[in-house]
Amino acid sequence: MRVVRDYEENKMPSVEMSDDAKAKRIIAKVVFTVLLGIIVFMCLCLYGCPQYNVYTKKMDGEAELAQAEYSKRVLVQTAQAKLDAAGLEAQAEIAHAHGIQTANQIIAQGLGGPEGYLRWKYIEMLELTSGNPAHTVIYAPNQWPQMPVTEAGRAVPTH
Repeated sequence: MRVVRDYEENKMPSVEMSDDAKAKRIIAKVVFTVLLGIIVFMCLCLYGCPQYNVYTKKMDGEAELAQAEYSKRVLVQTAQAKLDAAGLEAQAEIAHAHGIQTANQIIAQGLGGPEGYLRWKYIEMLELTSGNPAHTVIYAPNQWPQMPVTEAGRAVPTH
């Protein structure tokens, strides 16, 4: 029992702290915790900011690449659409030209050949422009009186 009693006797006396001391100790702990938090936050910022900058640059690059790929795809599709439209327009022009050719052949055959067709077109032009004073037909004096210039190459002069 002596050991226990010695221990109890040698024990430090408990010191009771005043309320001011307790408040100062609590304030000191809070200040220390806040300062430690600020230091940890600053360390994280010093480490995290460069990492975040690398991340944002990577994301910006990926967004720019995606935009460029999309723009390229739009240009390719636009060019393909123009190519398809040009091909279809060419086919339509060819079909239109074949139709005109067929119609002209039918008319020319009905009028007695290409000469008759040209004469008919000349007469048609005269009918269309006869009432318009801005359009006049001029007969140039030549060896064959009253012969339009379009017919002048047919007659062979006899000397």
